[in-house]
Amino acid sequence: MTHSTNRFTGKVAIVTGSAGGIGEAYARALAAEGASVVVADIDGDAAEKTAASITADGGTALAVTVDVSSPESAAAMADATEAAFGGIDYLVNNAAIYGTMKLDFLITVDWDYFKRFMSVNLDGALVCTRAVYERIAARGGGAIVNQSSTAAWLYSGFYGLAKVGVNGLTQQLATELGSSNIRVNAIAPGPIDTQATRDVVPGNMATDMAAKLPLARMGTPADLVGMCLFLLSDEAGWITGQIFNVDGGQVIRS
Repeated sequence: MTHSTNRFTGKVAIVTGSAGGIGEAYARALAAEGASVVVADIDGDAAEKTAASITADGGTALAVTVDVSSPESAAAMADATEAAFGGIDYLVNNAAIYGTMKLDFLITVDWDYFKRFMSVNLDGALVCTRAVYERIAARGGGAIVNQSSTAAWLYSGFYGLAKVGVNGLTQQLATELGSSNIRVNAIAPGPIDTQATRDVVPGNMATDMAAKLPLARMGTPADLVGMCLFLLSDEAGWITGQIFNVDGGQVIRS
């Protein structure tokens, strides 16, 4: 593995939902820059494979099976991280129900499904933050990045509603954790070409979305990595409570 910089050497990062897709890209990039990375995912077997691949490439990684909607599971994730690496500096709240998401309206979606969906896609970021913030503070502070979406600005049913919640959660947590020197920001991707997106969005619809963007293409996980690493790094030391669109120009506000 070639380290482009060593800005995360000695740091420990948890990335939830990182067995594949965007989360995997974040985990690999953090490892490439020297961080010890926890590949946390509800799919434990896939997490093991990703962590093994990162290790084979010269990085340091640990796989942990986690259900981010469960405080007990999140606490176990934090315990395993501290046992393996001695502490926690960064958390990336990326896990979400997405690739298997049912498309429905707020007024008709099955209530039990809606509650489960929100428990992961909104509550999960808070559950995981609550599990780790004291440990991050004990290391002198650090940073949290939440995964939002441009769906928060556009009609997207209950998926968009969850991301509106993530944005609000980001601002509230930034306020509460600032005194502990913990910065909290969010990335709002536009349409990203992942297997999960291909499973949810019909191909012709994705093509139409991409054609309407100023940059006229779907994004890739690699397009998001730079923002994630920047927001975690000391270079962003005076940035907190912000939501950054990385979206090919999909959302332009005056």
